[in-house]
Amino acid sequence: MTYHDTLKYLLEQLPMFQRVGAAAYRNDLTNITKLCNILGNPQKDLKCVHVAGTNGKGSVTHIIASVLQEAGYTVGVFVSPHYKDYRERIKINGKLISKKFVTGFVEENKEKFKSINASFFEISTAMAFEYFKQKQVDYAIIEVGMGGRLDSTNIITPILSVITNISLDHQQFLGNTLAKIAAEKAGIIKNNVPVVIGETQKQTKPMFLKKAKATGSKILFADQEDTSPAFKTDLKGDFQQKNLATAFTALFLLKQTGTKIKLTYFAKGFLKVAKNTSFMGRWMVMNKKPLTIFDSAHNQGGLQELKQEIENTKYKNLHFVYGTVADKDISPVLSLLPKNANYYFCKADIPRGLDAKGLKQQAAKHKLKGEAYPSVKDAFRAARSNAGKKDMVLVSGSVFVVAELL
Repeated sequence: MTYHDTLKYLLEQLPMFQRVGAAAYRNDLTNITKLCNILGNPQKDLKCVHVAGTNGKGSVTHIIASVLQEAGYTVGVFVSPHYKDYRERIKINGKLISKKFVTGFVEENKEKFKSINASFFEISTAMAFEYFKQKQVDYAIIEVGMGGRLDSTNIITPILSVITNISLDHQQFLGNTLAKIAAEKAGIIKNNVPVVIGETQKQTKPMFLKKAKATGSKILFADQEDTSPAFKTDLKGDFQQKNLATAFTALFLLKQTGTKIKLTYFAKGFLKVAKNTSFMGRWMVMNKKPLTIFDSAHNQGGLQELKQEIENTKYKNLHFVYGTVADKDISPVLSLLPKNANYYFCKADIPRGLDAKGLKQQAAKHKLKGEAYPSVKDAFRAARSNAGKKDMVLVSGSVFVVAELL
């Protein structure tokens, strides 16, 4: 198999949730347990930090990794989804997993995948564990794919669990209240393993306290800890401050429990997150005149942060390239989007994408005005053409909308 053949096998025969939605979702740990058993349970040889949450988990994962790298450790990172290259999901010290390893792993285990009907995400998770084991990483920072309790990553026993925040997303799988979603996220809290909660929320705090008590886990709420009010970082967007505070609390807890990290490495790591880890996706400044921003915010929590960032930015007119998925109730999200913008509605080239004309119709109910375009690139081209040098062009709504332009 070539690398191209391998990707075709993974993406077509084993479709990923981000592309096709519910048909690719697996809501139990049976298969990943079987698969890792076949591989000799590589996850048991890893020193892991497990990161869950509705928003911010990708940022927190990469921030923690960056600081540990500055401290001299070899750090594996497993995240999802990817933007342009499948290998973005599995990295060591910012370097993507090799094409050779991906191809070899799939080719060697193809029949095993078939025998248990393993999903795309299950295979990716097992591949990450095996890769990190073979490369003998000092730490593996593992981001939850969706939820927590039944996520494929939840077969690890980490040295620390982190839950960034809770917002409404994937309600058809995780529940339709913040408390129900919190219960699913709290599923990553393990016996006697400390946990850091990024944000104190009235509806979710009791759930986390109850689970921590049941598991005998030390629990810290990052926004209640004594941390510096503003961290300097290369990550763009004011919303990253709370992610930095969460990561700081997590790292400080690791330091207290034996990980050797000098405080000077905290500052260095925060300043070089993108450089150290190849992080992308949030408030990416692609151009200055006109100011052009790519941001993968796609749920209520993420778009609330994005809206605040828009309000904090100086520009004359806002040109908003927006696309989303068809299998969600997007009304709450559309209600958050700024009314005083010119919208360029589009559909990402994935089966789950919402038709641009249908999106335009739904958006009109929320007084959002704009035109529908046949593709993401056409929408972006039109926005760039119409924007003056003092305007802002913003691309958001879906990881896959952003990915088509990177």
